[in-house]
Amino acid sequence: MSEQVTAQDLTAKEKSALFWASFFALAAAGFGFAFRVAMGGSYGEDFGLSNHQVGQIFGASLWPIAITMIGFSLVVDRTGYKKPMYIAFALQAISGVGTFMAESYGALYLFALCAGLGHGIVEAVINPICAAVYPKEKTKWLTILHASWPFGLVFGTLAIILTGGMTDGWRIHALWILIPAIAYAWMYRSCRFPVDERVQAGIPYSEMLRQIGFLTAALASFMMIYEIGNQVDALTSWTKPDNWFNASLIAGVVVGGIFGASVKALGKPLFFFMCLLMIPVATAELGTDQWIGKLMRPVLEGMDMNAAYAIVFSASIMLIFRVFAGGVLQFFSPPTLLCLSGVFSAAGLYWLSGATGAAIFLAFTLYALGQTYYWPCVLGFTAERYPQGGALTLNTVSAIGLLSVGIIGGQLLGVGFDTSIQTAVTESSPEMAAASSETKTFLGMSHELIVPEKKDAFIAGLTDDAAKASATEAFATADKQAGRDILKYAARFPAILIIAFGLIALYFRSRGGYKPVEL
Repeated sequence: MSEQVTAQDLTAKEKSALFWASFFALAAAGFGFAFRVAMGGSYGEDFGLSNHQVGQIFGASLWPIAITMIGFSLVVDRTGYKKPMYIAFALQAISGVGTFMAESYGALYLFALCAGLGHGIVEAVINPICAAVYPKEKTKWLTILHASWPFGLVFGTLAIILTGGMTDGWRIHALWILIPAIAYAWMYRSCRFPVDERVQAGIPYSEMLRQIGFLTAALASFMMIYEIGNQVDALTSWTKPDNWFNASLIAGVVVGGIFGASVKALGKPLFFFMCLLMIPVATAELGTDQWIGKLMRPVLEGMDMNAAYAIVFSASIMLIFRVFAGGVLQFFSPPTLLCLSGVFSAAGLYWLSGATGAAIFLAFTLYALGQTYYWPCVLGFTAERYPQGGALTLNTVSAIGLLSVGIIGGQLLGVGFDTSIQTAVTESSPEMAAASSETKTFLGMSHELIVPEKKDAFIAGLTDDAAKASATEAFATADKQAGRDILKYAARFPAILIIAFGLIALYFRSRGGYKPVEL
C-alpha cells in the first residue's frame, strides 16, 4: 500500500462509514443464506432435484467460507482491505444474478459456491477492520457488527415473504442479495482502510503464524482436507476411502507438524482450546437450527402463519440483543457471558424438547438468547487476547466453527436423530426394525439406524393394508418424536460450554480478572 493509515488517522465519520459498509457486507451474506433456506424446496421442485442435491447446493454456500476466510487472512495485511472486498462483492453479485439465470443443478451449485467464497472474504476482512477501528472495545463492536447476520436473515426472509405474491417463482428472490451488496460496494469506494493493529505495532508476520503453531494448524488442516475430500467425492467420480475421517486426521497432523516446525511454535494452548470449543459452539448455534425449524413449523401453521416467520422470530431476537451488546458487556467479561449463554441455550433446548403451545415460543426465546453471543464473543475474546495473531487468529477460530458443523456437529446430531428413530421403531414395530436396520460407525462409535430404502421395501412387501398403515404410522410417529429428542440430545453441547467457559472465567479471575492484551 502506498499509504499506511491507522485507526487514529480516521475521523469519527470515516470510522462510522467503514463500520456500516462492513455491516452491509455481512448482511448480504445473510440475504443469500435466507434465500437458500426459504427457496431451496422451490428450485429443487422446478429442477426435479433430490433432497440430497438441494442439501449439496446449500452446503456449497457454507463450506467454502472457511477456505477464503483463512486464505485471505494470510494476505490481507499485504494486499490491503479494499481489493478483497470488491472481489467479495463481485462473487456475491455473480451468485445472485447467476442463480436468477440458472437452468440446471450444476449452475445452482456453482453460484452457491460463489456465494460461499464471497462470504469467506467478507469475514476475513470485516473482522480485523472492526478490531482495528475499535481497539479498546473489540468485543462490543464485533458483536454489534455480527448483528448484521441476523439483520440479513430477517430482512432477506421478509423480502421473500412479502413479495411472494408479486413474483413468478423463486428466481427474482435470488436478486435481493444485490441490495446490501451494492450498498456496501458504494460505501467502500471512498473509505480509507486502517492497517491491522499487529502491523501498526510492528509485530512481524512470523509472530502471527506462531500464534497458530502446530496445534491449531493441525486442527484446521484436518477439517479442510476432510471437507474438500467430501465435496470431491460427491461431485466427481473419485470415491473417498472408507476411513476418510482417520486419513484426513493423520494428514492434518502431518500438515500441522510441517507448519509448526517451520514457524518453530506449538501454538497458544488456550487459543487452541477455544478453537476446539467452537465445535460445540457451532453445533449448539447452527447445527440445531434445522431441528428447531422443523419443530416450529406446525405450531406456526396452526396459527395460520407462514412457517418462514420462525427464521424471522429467531433472528430478530439475536439482532436486538447483539445491537445492545455494549450494555451487557459492562457487567460481564466475554468468558463469563459465554458461560451464561451456555446456561440459556441448554435450558432452552431442554425445555423446547417437551414444550407445547405457547411454551414453545418461550423456550425458543430462551434458546435464541443463549445463542446470541456465542460467535461474536469468541471473536471478541480472540481479538482481545491474541492481537499478535492479527486477522489470522481472528478468522481461523471462526472458520473452524463453520467447518465443524458439517464435519462433526451436524453428523453427531444426525446420529442422535437416527438412534432415536431406530429405538422408537424397535419398540412399536420390531419386525420393521429387524428388516430395515443397519449398524454404522462415526468417530469410532457404532449406532443403529433405519435405512429408508429398506424401510420402504418392507412396507411395500406387506400384503395387508392395515399392516401397511400401521407400519407407516409407526415410522412417522418415531420421526416426529425424534425432532423433539434431538433437542434434548443437543442440550449436552451447551452444557459442555457451561463447564468449559466457566473454567476459563475462573482461570482469569484467579489471575486478577479478565483483561484485554494491548499492543
